[in-house]
Amino acid sequence: MNYHFNWKVIVEDWDKLMWGLLLGLEIAFGAIIIGLVIGLVLAFASHARQFWIRAAVKVYVTFLRNQPPLLLLFFAYFVLPRMGIRIDRVESVVLALGLYAGAQLTEVFRASLANIPKGIREAGLAIGLTPVRTNTLVVLPVMFRNAIPALGNSFISLFKDTSLAAGIAVAELTWQARKISTDTFAVLESWIAACVIYVVACMIIAQLLLALERKLKIP
Repeated sequence: MNYHFNWKVIVEDWDKLMWGLLLGLEIAFGAIIIGLVIGLVLAFASHARQFWIRAAVKVYVTFLRNQPPLLLLFFAYFVLPRMGIRIDRVESVVLALGLYAGAQLTEVFRASLANIPKGIREAGLAIGLTPVRTNTLVVLPVMFRNAIPALGNSFISLFKDTSLAAGIAVAELTWQARKISTDTFAVLESWIAACVIYVVACMIIAQLLLALERKLKIP
């Protein structure tokens, strides 16, 4: 192989890769917030007494979980404007990934709720708390603690899925790497650098979440 590596190109454009990384993290954070809200609401709704509410939750989760995130992204960016809903590129990515995350986290929170001992909720009601306050002050903290490992995996997965945003020219890490490789012809250097940055970023996120899990762990 006669390929000559030119890492100077990566050093010169390092700031672009870092800005792309930062944008990807911001998109993932926005998407996980949307997913958390949807997941929490639908997880509690999945335990509702009304059949039609449980059925609606199941339809949403089944439909969204079986859609490719890229298809949802294209729907948000290309189809919604046709319906009069105009959002920019970054908002389209956040919305698409947030809806997808909502379906994933609904199952995570539903499983966490199912694993909470019945006596915890009964204890809250026994001391005079209303059902709403019992769920907010007693059930939610325990549920979150149980769901932290799955939440961490979901966030890392969302962060990696932000690479799909390159398909609509959002200047996150993958798009920046592609632009550098196109402008400088440093193809291997650009993609190797992007791969290493993704690996390091995911490892750091995983360690931070592991530290949080240990801190909240009940002795």
